[in-house]
Amino acid sequence: MAARYRATSTLPYLMRTLGSKESTKPAYRGTLPSLRRAFSLYDQINLMDNVPDDQLRFQGYTDTGFTVNGANYEGSLIAIGNLILSWSPKRISDVTPDSLAMFQLIRPIPEILLLGTGRQVQHVDPGLRRFIRSTGMKLEAIDSRNAASTFNILNEEGRIVAAALLPYGVSS
Repeated sequence: MAARYRATSTLPYLMRTLGSKESTKPAYRGTLPSLRRAFSLYDQINLMDNVPDDQLRFQGYTDTGFTVNGANYEGSLIAIGNLILSWSPKRISDVTPDSLAMFQLIRPIPEILLLGTGRQVQHVDPGLRRFIRSTGMKLEAIDSRNAASTFNILNEEGRIVAAALLPYGVSS
């Protein structure tokens, strides 16, 4: 009975405390979904607390870059396993076999290359598709937000995956 009284007397204080805090907007445009989250009847629960700190996780994006493991990166990026590199292309027409030549050298070969094409899915040159197939990878060209999210899911599953991402603000 005493515990119930303490709980009901604390409720008004808790409501005042929660109502007085101002909400702050995140520093990035949006968050990316993760396989590590699941919904219960009451709240979200983190199902996998033992994800290694050195594993890359895209956490957000802006029109000009990405947030990866809490660090903000401007411009285009290539992510392979737990390695992240700055990448020179600024738009889809800059993505050529030369800009992706590193994939001829990388071992083990990633199963799939997720090509983030910016805000919208854009056409990929057939020559580029042939080049990616010649390396032994599959190519999936999707918008950058979904490419980053898919990278997170496949990477958390332990699959060998690569992502080449143009910033979300890029359009044709």
